Order: sequence, then structure tokens, then C-alpha cells
Amino acid sequence: MHLTFVQALELCGTIAFAVSGATAAINKSYDLIGLLSLSFITAIGGGTIRDLLIGATPVAWMTNELSNSAILIAAIIAALFFSYIKKLVRLLSTFDAIGLGMFTITGINKGMAVGLPLPICVALGVITGTFGGLLRDVICGEQPILFTREIYAAASIAGGTLYLLTGHYTGLSGDVAQSISIAVIVAIRLFSLHFNWQLPRLRG
Repeated sequence: MHLTFVQALELCGTIAFAVSGATAAINKSYDLIGLLSLSFITAIGGGTIRDLLIGATPVAWMTNELSNSAILIAAIIAALFFSYIKKLVRLLSTFDAIGLGMFTITGINKGMAVGLPLPICVALGVITGTFGGLLRDVICGEQPILFTREIYAAASIAGGTLYLLTGHYTGLSGDVAQSISIAVIVAIRLFSLHFNWQLPRLRG
């Protein structure tokens, strides 16, 4: 099966978030059903909300057997090799950052495909990239990363805005612009974790 660049991005993001969801489920000692459920919710949650908002039904995962198979395989592999994976904290953070970057760009592309204003396209990118993780954290009873001072949604907004700017005001091809923007999102997210960058806290 031949995948376009955008389809390959979405598949990689799906796998990355599925692993993130699976490891969260194992950390909470969920059973097999809980592990698979959290893997799927993390991987498809943001895209499902995005598709419902733009009226794209049936939503993407319902017609994408490859994506569903990838989530299932990623969840099983994460479960089988969790004793090794749990030691790789940086690897798990990297998976989450990659998923954030790739899903942000696919969300923006979906918005542009239906002719939405560019700021709304960025918002769709952020929803696609962050809401799966939001649902994961809520289900696990954790404070959602999205609402903390961590540089998470901000990284998605910055990379998404860069993608639109490079796509409209430079001669870069779509694939190059997407690759650069994903790299920027991943870099911002990982650097923010490494150097403990945080957004200002609002005080009453």
C-alpha cells in the first residue's frame, strides 16, 4: 500500500500516541481492555473531535483499517516490552512529542482542505494534537498536561503557525514545510522538558 506523506505522518503520530496511552494504562495497572481502550482513545481522541467539529463523518478511524491495526500492534508491543520501555523516560517523552507534532500538522491540513480560516486551522491542529492526551490524562485521573504550565499546546500553536507562514510566504514545498514545522514542535516540547521551561502562572 502506497502512503502519501500526510498519511504517513498521521500513521506515525497514531503509533506514537498509542504507545503513550498503553504505557499510561500499564502505569495505572489497568487490565487488557483498559490498556487497549486507553491506547485507542489517546491515538484517535483528538482526530475524532476534529472530524466531528468539521462534519467529516464517519470519522477517520472508522474507515482506516491500517490505523486501527497500527494502534493494536503498538499497544501489544508496549505491553510486552513495558519492562524495557518504562526505563526509557526520554523515549516516552519523545513519542509523545512526535505525536503532538504530526497530529498538529494533519489537523491543520484537514482544516485547510475544507476551506476554514487559517486561525481556525491552527486551532484544529492543536485540538488534534492535544485532546487525545487530554482524554488520556482525565481517564487516568492525572492533571492534564494541556492545562499545566508545561510547554505543550504552546509548542503546537508555534509549530502550526510556522507551517502556515512557510506554506504561504515562502517557496518551500508542502512536504518540506510540514517536516520543518513538525521538527520545531518536537524540539520545543523536548527542550522545554529538558530545561524546565514553563508558561507564566496566572494569579488572582
